[in-house]
Amino acid sequence: MNDYQQLEQQQPLLYKQLTKSFEHGRIAHAYLFEGGSGTGKREFALWLTKRIFCQNITDNNPCNRCSNCVRINEQEHPDVLTIVPDGQTIKVDQIRQLKTEYSKSGVETKQKVFIIEQAEKMSIGAANSLLKFLEEPEGNVVAILETESIGKILPTIQSRCQILHFQPLAAEKMIRLLKDKGIGEKTAVLLSSLTNSLDKAVEISQDEWFNEAREIIKQWFDYLVKDDLQAFIYVQKKMTKVFREKEQQKLGFDLLLAYYRQLLLEKATEGRSKADVEKAALRVELILKAYRKWEVNVSWQSVCEQLVLRMIHP
Repeated sequence: MNDYQQLEQQQPLLYKQLTKSFEHGRIAHAYLFEGGSGTGKREFALWLTKRIFCQNITDNNPCNRCSNCVRINEQEHPDVLTIVPDGQTIKVDQIRQLKTEYSKSGVETKQKVFIIEQAEKMSIGAANSLLKFLEEPEGNVVAILETESIGKILPTIQSRCQILHFQPLAAEKMIRLLKDKGIGEKTAVLLSSLTNSLDKAVEISQDEWFNEAREIIKQWFDYLVKDDLQAFIYVQKKMTKVFREKEQQKLGFDLLLAYYRQLLLEKATEGRSKADVEKAALRVELILKAYRKWEVNVSWQSVCEQLVLRMIHP
């Protein structure tokens, strides 16, 4: 599967909408790409930019081989500018510089494209400065704003952009795309329950610590399912040595929840007894309660040990 087929699978409606916009010559002067991390905003911004500049469009897609496509991929095209936060915010001086570039003709053509990443991080001054430009755009320019938090974008900026909503990947689609990338089915199913970001899922799958952690939590899960008190000893003996950081401990809970939710689904679909289904459902609830307790700074080891006792000796 090539990159463009993956884009089409990730966001089929948006892909179709943008493709038709090009076919009918109705490209907006400003877009606001809104959606969670890993939903394809960055990839679609690059696709749209290359589609504007490509010298050899093939099957409605940029060729990815001409000099314009190559330079855009390498962030070296003189008529394509990207703004990212400078520290915690996008500052007014960055937008002023952007407006200065907007006012010039394109270096190679009359066309220019600007991409603003994490647009919700614009300072008030930066947002107002951008708004003034969007109200009175100069030249043949396309602006692409990306955000994970549309509520933090000024309504007046939103009203001057065509807003495209990027939907989270459905689990089935995520699993298929992960398998296309050579990830085994069991791992793909697990990753799809941890995140709806394809990029994040691939990143996690390649992390050595994650693969060790996954095996450790799977062993803990196996003990718990068998009501084996080894699960209590295992917390101190093995888990506390691996799950040291807050983020790691959070992932440990997420993994355990993923294993139990899969078990619950299997028991429900296999027509198992009501008692079996209720037991699995209760344990999911206990894990969620343990997670909330850990969130208010009860120690990881204590929470996990208490969880074992509540599951095995309720």
